Amino acid sequence: MSDSDKKPFDFMGLRKIASAVSIFLVVAAIALLAVRGLNLGLDFTGGTSVELEYQKPPALEDVRATLTEAGYEKFVVQNFGDDNLVLVRLAESRNDKLAEEIEATLTAGGDELKLISSEFVGSQVGEELKEDSGLGLLIALAVVLIYVGMRFQFKFGIASVLPLAHDVIIILGIFSLFQWTFDLSVLAALLAVIGYSLNDTIVVADRIRENFRKMRVGDSEQIINESIHQTIGRTINTSGTTLVVLFALFFLGGEAINNFAIALIIGVVVGTYSSIYVSANLLVALGVTREDMVIPPKEGAGEAEEEEQPPEWLNRM
Repeated sequence: MSDSDKKPFDFMGLRKIASAVSIFLVVAAIALLAVRGLNLGLDFTGGTSVELEYQKPPALEDVRATLTEAGYEKFVVQNFGDDNLVLVRLAESRNDKLAEEIEATLTAGGDELKLISSEFVGSQVGEELKEDSGLGLLIALAVVLIYVGMRFQFKFGIASVLPLAHDVIIILGIFSLFQWTFDLSVLAALLAVIGYSLNDTIVVADRIRENFRKMRVGDSEQIINESIHQTIGRTINTSGTTLVVLFALFFLGGEAINNFAIALIIGVVVGTYSSIYVSANLLVALGVTREDMVIPPKEGAGEAEEEEQPPEWLNRM
């Protein structure tokens, strides 16, 4: 039996189960966000930023251990610019001598370093950043709706935006469940997930549109099922190679980008699922048909064809 004769896997046969799973995950994520909330990082809550320069590149794990032993609880330690430069960000404090205390604590641990600068960011700035971040996500989804609606059809726009919201809500729910720190790097990962998932969804949507115009038999579910079958290999290959890179970032990139990598890993997995099931499910639910795919005739097309007909005397030759 040739590949063309093989019956494709019935993806749409599982669409009711997939719908139940998606609804459960989204409702659970929203409940977690309402009850537990997000463990917001210093980017959103405000705090003190201390920049230090070491004589020799320090082990960041040792720096964190020294600060923990000294009684500091909520802080972030990372390199910036150079291995000798260390940025320490701590939860909000109006102690004017906090930077000097951090320098003294780390110096007492046996390291040779000097204080470069310190800066305090109030909670009001963090609150504004949180509001702007949420607005940025909403604008991104609105732009996607307009773009896909113009490129394909309005039903495709809805079937593209709702899966993106589905992906973002589930990621936020998982971060709320495990209370992983949500900071600007995770926000950047969410925006990247929107772009990744949208790309996957558009590939499937483009094939669905093409098959609606090309296939003369079969209902909407059969055509969508065939379209998913034709693109599933590309989807799996793309997701697999992306996950290889993301796992490398997670295991080798260090603590500073761990949450960024985790958010992207979850996003790629959920985004791949949603581009296959959530988006296609919505197209079936919205009742997409061949008529939605018909290309409207251009004005004056008939007149142009008449004008392009060769003269009668030429046809006699």
